[in-house]
Amino acid sequence: MFTLMAARLLRLMPNQALKKPMLPFEPVKEKKDLQVETSVKTADLSFYYPLESNSTNLPVYINLHGGAFIMHDKEMDDLYCRYLANRANCVVVNVEYAKAPEYPFPQPIEQLYEVFQWIKNNAGHLNIDVEKIMIGGQSSGANLAAALCLYLEQKGEAQPLLQVLNGPMLDFVTPFSNKPEPDMLRARYPQVAHFLNLCYVPKKGQAENPLASPVYAEINDRLAPALILIAEYDAFRPEAERYAAKLKAAGVEVESTLFKDCKHSFAHLGPKHKAEEAWEKIASTLKRYIKEANHILKEREGEIV
Repeated sequence: MFTLMAARLLRLMPNQALKKPMLPFEPVKEKKDLQVETSVKTADLSFYYPLESNSTNLPVYINLHGGAFIMHDKEMDDLYCRYLANRANCVVVNVEYAKAPEYPFPQPIEQLYEVFQWIKNNAGHLNIDVEKIMIGGQSSGANLAAALCLYLEQKGEAQPLLQVLNGPMLDFVTPFSNKPEPDMLRARYPQVAHFLNLCYVPKKGQAENPLASPVYAEINDRLAPALILIAEYDAFRPEAERYAAKLKAAGVEVESTLFKDCKHSFAHLGPKHKAEEAWEKIASTLKRYIKEANHILKEREGEIV
């Protein structure tokens, strides 16, 4: 009961990412809000269709917002979803996933898996191409994106074209007090981070589960290629770099970019020019993987002819 009450109090705190947006508002062709019933709880989804596209078979990028697994909502990423949809010429699906402590590990992953399957099964109605699905997120959302890729591999199912991990939190095993936290207040009181962690992984042994802490996963070269954005002064930098190295060692295509003089969540909190650089990097990488997928498809069609 105390955990739930404390989490609800934290949710009342203003979301700093909404105060000074890093990108301007952009119109899109359509924003469509849908609900998907899952075994965990109903998931609210927003579909952003690019402004200048007339295609009925568009690539799709699934976005998972941050918030320490317990806070915030998908609307904090509205501006960025619009930007990515227009710049990468793809449909962006912004997901309101289940939050801890009401829905602890592994329920958010299970819910996202069902959402992922629903999107694939309804591709025709949604005007999307199931062969060109990508996924990514920020902070806790990046953890869930990485976990979903691992979950799909466990099930022997096809991987997304790309996973985008922006400032990922990937290690629940290492105590927060042992992480290089640059903020003096958070470093002095690691109990806050410890509480947040316990909201998501409350049971013994859950922190070590690779789906909670992807840095401990056994990786093979079938996993989705990754774009990993890392802030220089981020408590989670070592685990992000460790995961990037682990993916590369397994033969997974990885591009990791270190943003100098930046802290955690810089893509939402600034510096503004660094945030703009980060979102442009994500958009250009999405475009590159879409282009490569189109090229492969044309080659296949040529072989069939």
